[in-house]
Amino acid sequence: QVQLVESGGGLVQAGGSLRLSCAASGRTFSNYAMGWFRQAPGKEREFVAAISWSGFTTLTRESLKGRFTISRENAKNTVYLQMNNLKPEDTAIYVCAQDRNRAPDRGADAYDYWGQGTQVTVSS
Repeated sequence: QVQLVESGGGLVQAGGSLRLSCAASGRTFSNYAMGWFRQAPGKEREFVAAISWSGFTTLTRESLKGRFTISRENAKNTVYLQMNNLKPEDTAIYVCAQDRNRAPDRGADAYDYWGQGTQVTVSS
């Protein structure tokens, strides 16, 4: 049984930073790509970033490049999302997901396990 547990969310002022973590268990973490998605109230879930099994390849939503960085530590079975210069429009529930494959994907259909999410609220 795969479990993904996010942490690190919270309330932050605009311009601030947060680092989200997602701890995985249940199958060999280093065999799978990982991703972050987010969903704001009243909006569709959207892709944020993804990282390959090795960490060598990453994908980031175009509008978030330069502010958000995904990384992973396979020895700790953990994936991270560093978020800098946060804006009120970044307010959402952030969810990590584990891909079926080793290569990162933008589409949610590629992911077969999902966490519960962590709330990020950015005040203006």
